[in-house]
Amino acid sequence: MSRARIYVIGAGFAGRAIAREIREKGVFGRVVAFLDDDPAKIGRRMEDVPVLGPIEEVVALVEKNPADEALIAIPSASREKLRELHGVLRRARFNRIRILPTVSQIVGDDAHFIQTRQLDPQDLLGRTPVNINLREALSYLRGRRVLITGAGGSIGSELARQLLSGGAERLYLLGHGENSIYEIEAELRLLQEEGVGESAQIVPVIGELTDRTYLDFLLQRLRADVIFHTAAYKHVPMMEANPVAAIQNNVFGTRNLLEAAGQAGVSRVVFISTDKAVSPVSVYGASKSLAERIMLESNRPCDTMVVRFGNVLASRGSILPLFRRQIEKGGPVTITDRRATRYFMTIPEAVSLVLKAGGVGISGELYALDMGEPVNIMDLAEQLIRFYGYTPGRDIAIRETGLRQGEKLTEQLVSGYETLRTTPFERIFRVDRSSAPPVNLEQLLDDLRPVCFFDPTRPEIYRNRRRLRQVLTGAFPDLLQNPQEPEY
Repeated sequence: MSRARIYVIGAGFAGRAIAREIREKGVFGRVVAFLDDDPAKIGRRMEDVPVLGPIEEVVALVEKNPADEALIAIPSASREKLRELHGVLRRARFNRIRILPTVSQIVGDDAHFIQTRQLDPQDLLGRTPVNINLREALSYLRGRRVLITGAGGSIGSELARQLLSGGAERLYLLGHGENSIYEIEAELRLLQEEGVGESAQIVPVIGELTDRTYLDFLLQRLRADVIFHTAAYKHVPMMEANPVAAIQNNVFGTRNLLEAAGQAGVSRVVFISTDKAVSPVSVYGASKSLAERIMLESNRPCDTMVVRFGNVLASRGSILPLFRRQIEKGGPVTITDRRATRYFMTIPEAVSLVLKAGGVGISGELYALDMGEPVNIMDLAEQLIRFYGYTPGRDIAIRETGLRQGEKLTEQLVSGYETLRTTPFERIFRVDRSSAPPVNLEQLLDDLRPVCFFDPTRPEIYRNRRRLRQVLTGAFPDLLQNPQEPEY
C-alpha cells in the first residue's frame, strides 16, 4: 500500500473527485491538502481534507505540511497557468508531479485517478487547447459501431480513449501491429473497469489495408457505421527510403478501405491527413495528397470527409520524444536547421477537433484545423532542455544536422490554390479547393499499381523506385529528386 502524501492542486469538481477516489481505494496514498487560489475555499475542509493557499505560497506550506507528490487537478488550466504551477511545484521540490487531462477529455464530473499521468513537456508547450464538450460532440456516434484504422498509433489510440465517452455500441480497433493493438485494448478495458466512459464493446482486429479481399470480408461482417481512418506509414525519411511501401499502404490501402466501406454500407469515413500533403516534396506527402483525392474526388459510395492538420506533440517518432531521449543521455540535442518551423498541436486537442469535425462536417469536404502560429524548432529544443532543469548550450548542446531527404524548412496548411474558409466551429476551417488543378486520378493509380503490385505482363517495373518517382513527379512537380535513388 502506498504511503505517498499527496497535495491536490485545485479544489474544484475534478480535484474533489480525485481526492474522494484516493481515500476510498486507499492504495494510491493519502491526500494531505488541497491547494487553491479561491479565497472562499481556503481555510475550509473538503472531502475531509484542508484547503490551503494561495498556490504561490506552496513552498512555505509544504515546509509545514510535508508531501511527496503533487497532482494538478485543474483541467481548464491554460498553458500559461500550467507553466506557472510547474515552476512553483519544482521550487517546492515535489518528487513527483502528476496532471489530470484537459476538459476535452473529461465528461461532466467524470474525473478518475487512472486518467492522471506524469506531467509531460507537451503539457507546457504550445497554446492552450480548445475545450470541446465531448458528450455533445460525440452524440452522432451514440449506439453506433465505430472502426478506427491504425488504432494502435498516436492518433488512433487517442481517438479510442475519447470515443469511450461517446456511447458507441462497439469500438473496432484495427491495426497491423499486434503489440500496439494489444496495448490500447488493455488500456481501454482498464479505463472502463475504473469507471471511465461507457460500456462500449471493444473488439481488437489485426489486418492489412492492402489486402482488399480481407477488407471486403471484414467490413461485411463488422457492419461498422463510421470509420476513422488514421492508419498510414508516416515517417518522412523512412518513407523516402521505402517509397513503394508508402504508396502501396497509404494510397492503395485508402482506396481499398473506401471501396470496401461503400460495399459494406458504412455511412461515413473520416480520413486523417497532414500538412505534408500540401505541395508535397516527399513521397509520404505525395501519398497523403493522393489519399485526400481518393476520399474527395472518386465516386464516393458513402459520406467522406478529410481533416488535415500539422504535427502533434509527443506522437511516435516525432521530434519531442527524440529530444527527450537525447537530453536524458546528456545531449547533444539535434535539430535539422535553426530556421526550421513546424505547426504543433497536442494529440488530445487534435483528436477532439477531429471527432467534432466528423460530426459537423459535410460529405466531400476538406477541413483544416487551426494550428496557431508555427513554432521554431530551435526554440522548442531550448524550452524542452529548460523543462528538465538544464541550460541550453551550457549543460546540453544543440547541434544542427541539416534537412533530410523529403523535409521542408517550413510547412503550410493550404496550397496556393486552396483557401481557408471559416466555419461556425472554433479552430475548424473548411478548405475551398474550387481552383485545384485537374488530375487524372484513375490514370495515375493505374500507372502506380504495377509498381506496387506484381503484374506478370510488366515484371520489370515491380518495386521500381525510379519508375515510382517518375510517375509521382508528373502529378507533383515539387517532389524532390534523388540522384542516388536505386532502381529497386
